[in-house]
Amino acid sequence: MEKFTAFTSRLAPLPIDNIDTDQIIPARFLKTTSKAGLGQDLFYDWRYDADGNPKPDFILNRPEGRAAQVLLAGDNFGCGSSREHAPWALLQYGFRAVISTSFADIFRGNALKNSLLPVVVSHDTHKALFAALEKDPAATVTVDLARQELTLPDGSAVQFPIDEFAKHCMLEGVDELGYILQQSDEIAAYEAKRALTVNTLA
Repeated sequence: MEKFTAFTSRLAPLPIDNIDTDQIIPARFLKTTSKAGLGQDLFYDWRYDADGNPKPDFILNRPEGRAAQVLLAGDNFGCGSSREHAPWALLQYGFRAVISTSFADIFRGNALKNSLLPVVVSHDTHKALFAALEKDPAATVTVDLARQELTLPDGSAVQFPIDEFAKHCMLEGVDELGYILQQSDEIAAYEAKRALTVNTLA
């Protein structure tokens, strides 16, 4: 994984509450264990018609949606069944963060493990972001994980919560195994000390 760095981006608004993982990536696309190509299947049933043609009014098929690295979603994003393919598809499309007032626990965990940042904001901030996009579809936000700060289109900033361990891994660009490998010297020293103690007691 790459280190998660601060970035500025336009937003793709999707003001729908309770978007579940089957809407993010339909079950028929879960046969693969590869992340490659999943971006084209993101929100497939909303994004394409029955013949597989892009629906011109869907946000990801419009220029402002294609240019965005941040998805601005409705409440309770990522609910439903557990599937790691959901954050995979979002990442493969090009999203680095999703903003909502709340996330389903399993989706949030899967997102963090894959370096997709779930940004929780207040309802007032949420409404302000949608209002800003209505005035200016090209409005941008800046996401700074190190400072846990989201800078809004008007220049003001709000803080967002994140698990400290997940934050560390994302900033370092490592997964859980990578984190353990970072501690290999300490682990080896502990095991050597433990072996010495066991032998002494024996």
